[in-house]
Amino acid sequence: MLKQNLQFKLSQKLSPQQIQLMKLIQLPTQAFEQRLKQEIEENPALDSGKEETVAEFDDDFDNTKDDYNGDSETIGTDDINVDEYLSDDEIPDYRTHANNYSSDDEEKTMPYAAGTSFTQHLISQLNTFRLTDEERNIAEFLVGSVDESGYIRRSTPDIMDDLAFTQNVYTTEETINKIFHTVHQLDPAGVGARDLQECLSIQLHRKEKFADIVLATEIIDDAFDQFTKKHYKKLMQKFDVSEEQLKDAIEEIERLNPKPGGSYSGNNRIVEHVVPDFAIHITDGALELTLNGRNAPELHVSREYNNMLKGYKDTKDKSRSQKDAVSFIKQKLDAAKWFIEAIKQRQQTLFVTMSAIMQYQHDYFLTGDERNLKPMILKDIADEINMDVSTVSRVANSKYVDTPYGTKLIKEFFSESMKNDQGEDVSTREIKMILGTVIDEEDKRKPLTDENLASILKEKGYPIARRTVAKYREQLDVPVARLRKQL
Repeated sequence: MLKQNLQFKLSQKLSPQQIQLMKLIQLPTQAFEQRLKQEIEENPALDSGKEETVAEFDDDFDNTKDDYNGDSETIGTDDINVDEYLSDDEIPDYRTHANNYSSDDEEKTMPYAAGTSFTQHLISQLNTFRLTDEERNIAEFLVGSVDESGYIRRSTPDIMDDLAFTQNVYTTEETINKIFHTVHQLDPAGVGARDLQECLSIQLHRKEKFADIVLATEIIDDAFDQFTKKHYKKLMQKFDVSEEQLKDAIEEIERLNPKPGGSYSGNNRIVEHVVPDFAIHITDGALELTLNGRNAPELHVSREYNNMLKGYKDTKDKSRSQKDAVSFIKQKLDAAKWFIEAIKQRQQTLFVTMSAIMQYQHDYFLTGDERNLKPMILKDIADEINMDVSTVSRVANSKYVDTPYGTKLIKEFFSESMKNDQGEDVSTREIKMILGTVIDEEDKRKPLTDENLASILKEKGYPIARRTVAKYREQLDVPVARLRKQL
């Protein structure tokens, strides 16, 4: 039996220019500058400086076809979903300088402290040890395996296999463990540890052997599991110490750094500056928004390239080679005109989006009080400015705004809403802030359970379930009650 089916499929594909515009919109200031520099280097028809009026030219030949007509086609950003077309791999790297001032400020530049990478910092310390060539190769391999928190989270057999296959170094587990001991002598203390227990132990063994340090070391080395579960009575019995002695030892442990690589996160530069893409100022009680001037470069189409086209137009004898050359020139001019238009649309999109956010959160930007943050989702702003949610997301996820209360990531102003006991919409961010305050003020000898926290929030006018409290607590990176207990 044969069946006939008729299917209709409606799909929307974006032009390469629309995709490129979306990519430009999602770039923060520093990455945008790098993209701008790259475009100027690759397209000789694009010049920096004040824009000049370019005369129109006629297409006197029909052997080529333009992929894009910069004068007639507009770059749409509304009602399009471009996520599947974009790749993070195509986002340019950030440049290594910062400017935290708007275009109206007198100071235009800020020095950037380049520093050294975490790996380089560790390798440079290896020079202070006497190592054979083989030992140094192993040590550098171990240092290269340190993650952003400062740990080497790989087993010795795996490391031994990788050394053989990738470095052509054949060694033993005993030798690798010996080199681990060398790596553990590097700074910051605790780097190269294979787990938290080893990390804390390395740091404690470096300290002077006062009574509190000795007890803390014994706790980490011999009773780590009981320590993490806060079985304080068992610890006092095991080491035959008083509650006060145990408390002093635990305070020493709490002073240690559980993530020795934290200040070098991601093996990036040690010093890193955020460049705000916007600035909000309060003048006579009114909010003023400015876009960082580095997002509004002065560009124009090359007069020299335009003159080449004019010269070709005036030439009577047009050879094939001339046509090919002019075809190339025309392509570059079209690309230059499109890029200039795209930058203008990028500026407008950024400013309109941030302006809508500023007005939506007007009370917060006037006071800096996070309790004044209104519930706001991407769709709220998208509807306000008649743009697609994905466009608003690109602005919010990667851009910063300089406010009188510090530099903020724009996406932090977005939050879901919940109803309070009076039926009013309140921001989940506000609830989290109150939850954090309640936890900070609790009796640490008897921490509040999630059930207790839910009851307190209900008394304050926020009737939320225990499981919701648990979710918010985890988002605040706060452990359960038992692990918050202190002596």
